[in-house]
Amino acid sequence: MPRLCDMMKDWLRKHPDVRTIRVAAADLNGQARGKRVPARYADNVVKNGTRFPFSVLNLDIWGEDIDDSPLVFEQGDQDGVLKPTERGFMPMPWLEAPTALLPIWMFRENGAPYEGDPRHALRAVVERFKARGLTPVCAMELEFFLIDDSGKTMQVPASPRSGKRRKAAETLSIRALDAFDTFFTDLYDACEAMDIPADTTTSETGLGQFEVNLMHCDDPLRAADDAWLFKMLVKGLARRHGFAASFMAKPYPEYSGSGLHTHFSVIDENGDNVFDSGGPKGTAMMRHAVAGCLNAMHDSALIFAPHQNSYERLVPGKHAPTAIAWGYENRTAAIRIPAGSPSARRIEHRVAGGDVNPYLMLAVILGAALDGIENQMEAPPPIVGNAYAVDGLDEIPTSWEAAIDALENSTIVPRFLHPELIKNLVSTKRQEHHYIAELSDQERVELYLDTV
Repeated sequence: MPRLCDMMKDWLRKHPDVRTIRVAAADLNGQARGKRVPARYADNVVKNGTRFPFSVLNLDIWGEDIDDSPLVFEQGDQDGVLKPTERGFMPMPWLEAPTALLPIWMFRENGAPYEGDPRHALRAVVERFKARGLTPVCAMELEFFLIDDSGKTMQVPASPRSGKRRKAAETLSIRALDAFDTFFTDLYDACEAMDIPADTTTSETGLGQFEVNLMHCDDPLRAADDAWLFKMLVKGLARRHGFAASFMAKPYPEYSGSGLHTHFSVIDENGDNVFDSGGPKGTAMMRHAVAGCLNAMHDSALIFAPHQNSYERLVPGKHAPTAIAWGYENRTAAIRIPAGSPSARRIEHRVAGGDVNPYLMLAVILGAALDGIENQMEAPPPIVGNAYAVDGLDEIPTSWEAAIDALENSTIVPRFLHPELIKNLVSTKRQEHHYIAELSDQERVELYLDTV
């Protein structure tokens, strides 16, 4: 840690134009919670961290305390200690004034990780892999919409180049990408400045929908950091360009929603991919991991679809999986094994929407996979053809309330998520469910547009 502190202080000295910093941690909804600090006091934050209540990581989507949460009055609303993550400082290119972001995570007074912190949830799963001499290698594909929300109805923004609006979705269209070339050029420059490994961009099936792939990374914490920071960057930079960017699962009823697909493999201490059988089918360990993911999918649906709007995406035939099934090179299945070189054999988990908390999502995916490996679970036969048309498959919960119940009553998810975190998340979602039921459709869209 002393060397890391020196590196962080050195970053600040190399960027004397930075006048303020933001220290921020991810709450259970993936919202950045933290403080603004003058740059002159940044060294103290690096050395000693900062403090705010444990309950701050357990707020609802509006940022309100959870009713009857033991973290608030029952425990006196105690403070946790927030320390910098190993990520260190980075610029915030979407702000006008030169500003630095310092990601932080929460610990107890005695130095122990706080169990209700989503980043620590992922860290705990990664440590279990390490104990077996294994390292997950992860990559994510993030879909989002560019939206003009300045009027009474949402629509695709006018192209900065032509001033015209697209009338229909243009899948894999270069023209659609070029229409927003200024935005995407600034986005890639910002990713470079923040050390976010953004790879290809494509135009997707929704009106104004795009996908950016983040490169494979052999550090799951960093991969989740990249996704969390990327979502923050895209939303902030879009506003600077005069429109909105939203990772809502389903902003338009008539178009497919936005997913956050995760690809992962596992390497051993020799750097070999343990899913590689030398052929297209993969190893027994790969199938154990698939089985673990399928086994936990029903109970952990709330992690992959955390909001009311999430369930509008999970509709048969709309490019989002609804059945708990797997297959080779099959995008209708919840778990897909992509084709390609055996040395790159991997699992693609396709359930999550763009509105997820990346730390919790990855903790559940990897935790379930490891559960399958450790217990040598057997996967059912892979499906062939259209998963939406296969009879007899178990289904992912189709409603928010059912998903909340499934997580609360699960005996599977506590194997890889701490019970306190599960309890806090269930309480958060029950409170949101109660209040969101009173909102109109328009009010729900306005709530989720910028937050998730």
